[in-house]
Amino acid sequence: MRSGSMLRSLLPAVAAVAVLAGGLFLFIARAESLPDGPQTIVWDKTPCAHCRMAVSEPSFAAQLQLTDGRVLGFDDPGCLFRYLAANDAPIHAVYFHHVREERWLTRERVGFVPAGPSPMASNLGAVERARDGGLTFAEVRDGAAAPAKADHRVGN
Repeated sequence: MRSGSMLRSLLPAVAAVAVLAGGLFLFIARAESLPDGPQTIVWDKTPCAHCRMAVSEPSFAAQLQLTDGRVLGFDDPGCLFRYLAANDAPIHAVYFHHVREERWLTRERVGFVPAGPSPMASNLGAVERARDGGLTFAEVRDGAAAPAKADHRVGN
C-alpha cells in the first residue's frame, strides 16, 4: 500500500511539472514566431542587406522577412530585387515603404511607378497598386533577374 500512496502523492507534482513544461513550450514557440507586419528600421543605422549602405530614405525602403526569422532591410527596392535574384531566400513576407505616404505595402498590394532619384538608382517608387497602378511585384522581380548594368555594392 505504501507504494500506491506514494504514487498518489507524486501525481500532483508530476501534473504540475507537465503543466509548467507545456507553458514553457508555448512561451518559447510564441517568442520565436515570425513577425506580423513590418519591423522597425533604424534610419541611417540599419545596413542594406544587398549594398551595405545605410537605409536612410524611408520613401524607398524595403524589408524582406525570411522564414527562418531573419529580417533584412534594403535602401532601395532595386536592392531587394537584386538580392532575391542572387539568393534563394525562403520568404515569409515582403514590405515596401510607400514613396509618398508614411506606411508600408505588402508585395500583394504594391505597385511600382517611376520615382526618384532613389538611393541606388532603381528609381522605383512603391504605391498602392489598386489606386495608383504601376508594375506588380512579379513584373519587377522577373525583370530584375537579368544582370544589372552596374553593381552598386560597396567595395565592388
